[in-house]
Amino acid sequence: MIIMIKNVHSNPWCELTLRWILGAVFIAASFHKIIDPAEFAKIIYGYKLFPSEVINLFAILLPFIELTCGVALILGIWPRSAAIVINGMLFAFIIAISINLIRGHEFDCGCFSFGEGQKSLTGFDLLVRDLIWFCTGLFLIFFKQKRKLSITEKYM
Repeated sequence: MIIMIKNVHSNPWCELTLRWILGAVFIAASFHKIIDPAEFAKIIYGYKLFPSEVINLFAILLPFIELTCGVALILGIWPRSAAIVINGMLFAFIIAISINLIRGHEFDCGCFSFGEGQKSLTGFDLLVRDLIWFCTGLFLIFFKQKRKLSITEKYM
């Protein structure tokens, strides 16, 4: 079993696939937030965790950081750095979701769309999903072999 895990962790095709998937997820998550930052600001406000003075700044900057890191992962431009930034965001999302779960607060995470029209996940489902993406990011951060189709990181 350990040998199989080592083989997967050293497989550059596995790294490429996970890098593209995580990049695509963050690109997709950024679009509706870039198009409608005011609605995203309302979602951030709904978490009841941040001072109102920084909410608009978060609503404007966060989607562009998601988009930039997603594109960087797909193109292989500093993929380790992009994965570190993404994992930092995921860690913050995990903390925010956890706090609201502990509070018993129902909320729209604002991850991929706004509003009530789509199938919504429970807070626990969001937490599990983000933990899976976080583990994917860890895989990309600690990958030590030559990366396939990476512009800036061949070995690291």
